[in-house]
Amino acid sequence: MKSLEMLGQGKVRWIEVPDPEPGTGEVLVRIARSALCGSELHTFRGKGSPGHNSGHEAAGTVTAVGEGVSELSVGQRVGLSGVIGCGVCEHCQAGRYTWCQNRVGGYGPMHAELVVMPPRGCVPLPDDIGWEAGVLISGDGMGVPYRTSKRLSDPNIETVAIFGVGPIGLGNTIVESYLGRRVLAVDISPERLAYAQEMGATEAINPSETDPVATIRDLTDGHGADVCIEAAGRPQTLRQCLQAVRVAGTVAINGEQPQFELNPSEDLIRRDITLFGSWFYHFGEWPEMADMVRQGLPAESLITHRFFMEQAQEAWTAFGDAKTGKVLLEYDR
Repeated sequence: MKSLEMLGQGKVRWIEVPDPEPGTGEVLVRIARSALCGSELHTFRGKGSPGHNSGHEAAGTVTAVGEGVSELSVGQRVGLSGVIGCGVCEHCQAGRYTWCQNRVGGYGPMHAELVVMPPRGCVPLPDDIGWEAGVLISGDGMGVPYRTSKRLSDPNIETVAIFGVGPIGLGNTIVESYLGRRVLAVDISPERLAYAQEMGATEAINPSETDPVATIRDLTDGHGADVCIEAAGRPQTLRQCLQAVRVAGTVAINGEQPQFELNPSEDLIRRDITLFGSWFYHFGEWPEMADMVRQGLPAESLITHRFFMEQAQEAWTAFGDAKTGKVLLEYDR
């Protein structure tokens, strides 16, 4: 089979590797779609991953099942989770894989024609959930924004400022707009700001042209946003989130961060600020996301570029230029 190799320095290529075989308690999935994730860019731009790739968002069809598997059958369509719990702890039993202290690694890579997975890492896709929506709501693309929205349940939230509108920030834009909130998008990419407005943002703020904190305060009568979401993964934008949020507001962190200097008294205590991080989604929440799609959540609008697998280099180059939303590789025609 073909599997993508990340060569580093902005290069990828397809290589031939042996077809994997499912072991006891595993299934073999033929990939129909895989999605590129911003967390992979470090490998793409850096030293690469000889013989491998970092794909962790995909959907496909079960083609074989190993001994002891009864949950899935050959021919079943599934979305694949990039976070797989141990399956036996209390959190896994409740579908909270991200809280599992013994998460399972070693499955993937998912930019490939075939991949072996345990059934507990596969989400059966109903007929009314297509490949594209299936990839997004079983992976990071919409999973992270959905989980974040679950923790922003206060009905008094009206304005949400999103710092960084790459794929995760754009996913937040789609979800928060769908929930009826006013979204202020902040990014230095004109292309991504344009996508954000297409996906529901009412304002596009470019920090290279204006002070985002002052602009957000101007747009909120001096109060600041009810919620600021950090989706750029930069200490500078996290600092701006803390400055742009209103008194008694909330800052949610989606972007992976290096060390950040926080002054609890000035940044949180004296302004009654809530600060939390949110990673992936709870596996047991997947049916809720599927229902939101059925009810009109425009999840697939997050995808701005689609490429056939043979165009993988073109896909990665476009994604690496930071001018796209979510980018998909298609394996079937």
